[in-house]
This record gives sequence, C-alpha cells and structure tokens, in this order.
Amino acid sequence: MQTSFTLAQLADPGIAEADKILRACVHCGFCTATCPTYVLLGDELDSPRGRIYLIKEMLEHDRPATVEVVKHIDRCLSCLACMTTCPSGVHYMHLVDHARVHIEATYRRPLPDRLMRALLATVLPYPARFRAALRAGAIGRVFAPLFGAIGLKSLAAMLRLVPARLPPRGAQGPRVFSPQGVRKARVVLLQGCAQQVLRPSINDAAIRLLTRLGVEVVLAQDEGCCGSLVHHMGREEEALTQARANIAAWTREADGAGLDAIVITASGCGTTVKDYGFMLRGDPEFAEQAMRISRLATDIAEFLAGFDADFTAFRTRSDGLTVAYQSACSLQHGQKITRQPKDLLAKCGFAVRDVPEGHLCCGSAGTYNILQPEIAAKLRERKANNLERTGANVIATGNIGCLTRLQAATAIPIVHTIELLDWACGGPAPDALKSVQVGTDRARRTVGAT
Repeated sequence: MQTSFTLAQLADPGIAEADKILRACVHCGFCTATCPTYVLLGDELDSPRGRIYLIKEMLEHDRPATVEVVKHIDRCLSCLACMTTCPSGVHYMHLVDHARVHIEATYRRPLPDRLMRALLATVLPYPARFRAALRAGAIGRVFAPLFGAIGLKSLAAMLRLVPARLPPRGAQGPRVFSPQGVRKARVVLLQGCAQQVLRPSINDAAIRLLTRLGVEVVLAQDEGCCGSLVHHMGREEEALTQARANIAAWTREADGAGLDAIVITASGCGTTVKDYGFMLRGDPEFAEQAMRISRLATDIAEFLAGFDADFTAFRTRSDGLTVAYQSACSLQHGQKITRQPKDLLAKCGFAVRDVPEGHLCCGSAGTYNILQPEIAAKLRERKANNLERTGANVIATGNIGCLTRLQAATAIPIVHTIELLDWACGGPAPDALKSVQVGTDRARRTVGAT
C-alpha cells in the first residue's frame, strides 16, 4: 500500500511504525474471510482491510477520529485472525492499537460510553475493587433487562456477566511454592486480575502441577494487571504504567534468585506481556528490561510442552473423556500457540476434538462483550453451537475470557486446560467435572469421582 506521510510525521516513532505496517499491505483481502465482524456483517469497513484504509486516511491527514472511524475500529475484536491469514505479514495488532490511542486523544465519546469505559478501567484491573463490584453487581443483576430495554446495553451486558456467587480466594502473593523433589526450574506465575477473582482454581491448578513436576513457583510482590485491558481501550499511559510496575517486580525476581520463565495462564495477558518489548521500545529506562521480560514470558501450555515430563504416565483418570479444545484467539493468533495444548491433553489420555470454525472469536475479547454486546452475543451463539457439534464431554480453553463468556452459553462443562492436566496428573477434579459421566450404559462412571 502506498503512503504519503511527511518527513515531519515520520519523525514520530508511532507514525513511522504505522507507515511500515501500512506499506506491507497488498490489498489481497485474504483477511476478510477470517474476520469475525466481516463474516457477520458483510461490511468492508468492518474487515481488517477496510479498517486499514480508515486508519491510513486518519493518520496521513492527521485528522481527529470521526464517528464513522470510531464505530468501525470499536467493532474490531483484536482477535488477530487476520494476522494468521495475512500472506504479507501485516502487523495489524500494532496498527489498530496505535489507532485506538489516536482515537482516545482526538475523539470525545458520548457520556454513557465515557462513563462505562472509565468504570471498566478503574475496576477490572484491581482484584479487590473487582471483587467488591461483583458483590454489588449480584444485587443489581435483576435490573439487567430493564437497563437493556432503555438503551443501556453495555450496562445490561456487564450485569448479565456477574456470577451468582464468587469462589473462595486462591493462592495470594507474595509467596514461594517449593517443588517436589529436586528443583528443575524457577518461575514467576502471573496472578492476573479478573482471573484470580472469577476462577482462582486455575492458578491453584497451575501451582500444583508445576511443583509436582519440580518447578519452584513464585507469586511476585507488587505485581499487578498486565495492562491489556486499558491498552486495548487506547489508554496507553495507564497501560505503560502497569507494564512498568510488572517489569520492575519481575526484574527483581530475575536479578535475585533467578527466573527461567514468567508463566501465564491467561492467554490474553500473555499476548500483551510478550509485547512489552515493543510497547516500551522508546523508554530509555525500561526498554532493555521490557525486552528481557517479553522473552521470559510463556504460556503455561508452551512451558509444559517444552518441559521434560512424562505425561503419558497419567492416563487412567482421563480414559473415555472427550475434550473439545476451544483455542483462544490470543493464543492461536496472538501467540501462534496451536498444537501444544492439544498435544498435552492427548498425552494425558484425553480424546481431543477440534471445534468447527475454530479460528473465529467467541466474542469475549476482553471488554468487547460489554462494549459491543450485540455483535458479541451473535459470536457467542455461533461458537456455542460449534462446540456442541463436537459431542464432547467437556470444553477446555486457555483464557479466562473465553471460559467466562461461554460457560453460560452451553450445557457442556468448561474448564481451563491446566485444570484438566492437573486433575489427570493427580490433582483434584475441577468442580465443573463432578457431574460429568462417561462410558457405556452398562459401565458408566462419574469423572469427578476418580
């Protein structure tokens, strides 16, 4: 794609990067076939190619974002399926992130939208606040239909996501969990923000399995949200502040007793942490540390797949259990991790089934399911139908967003991949499995009883 930025514009590192990305695009349109919003809406401007044109025009002419541009950029899930499909290597993620920063700086949203975004940015990244908000939301959940009827669709969508009850708190940092037997590695486990409130059993399962395999697990002091939530809303300074805090916390661990990896159980967080090196490339104090942290970051399945462990020794519990593997967009498209989770499940004896249209997003996408509830609802229904077509006993996924979004859309129990692996390797059965039955009518067994 030909661009016409001035030399003065190209002196801005953000514009220089955008120019490089735009020039890589050859207008082929392969991205349209895998873009969830284009598949649903059929509008060229709701495809990656269409959005690229809008971004190019906005940035080249240094224009404030318009209502039309904001509408189509806001509809982008950042699922990154387009990057998997693109034969030219267009780094759409960095381009749309830059566009969102420009929108945040030049466009004044309607008051209800501003208030909702401020609420999400102020509450979700902070576990204590999020827990308190969910308790309050449990009371307000009954008003969700009313709010939807009067046009407050985002508020209604948010209240519908509030769980009926909160699980007990899981492991809290800073703590060190000693390995069983000889120590083979030392890792930091990212605690996350929403995940440790909604499903603390995920990190608890990761700690059990890692320590069982000889890995020392550290929950770092002063660690916080990875920054992805505000990053994808264009609130870049907030995102970089959160990133710097984590980099400082993890660098202290790496410089102290040493680190082999930063293990992440929420793939949305993992995609952002792996991008810290790019996000802070112009920061003279943090650029080098950020790149070091990005290189240490690894998804839990990615770490286990490269770890010397004999998972084939644990097959009796999982015998007869069929798993539909829901590949989170941030894992398959953002981190290019596709085979490792399925291979690990298969090694532990699970029968793993791929999901039809597995490249399409479920509609969670961070806060997208709240800010764009109508599109998100259609994508969730489509994903749930495809999951049920597999005939699986259980659904496994590597991201808390997918898990939370889908668990109310299907009768099939849904768990994190690490919860299944931990159970197969001697840990307790996830709550979702305790009512699952497998086997023939003559020899049925309840999964959670083993």
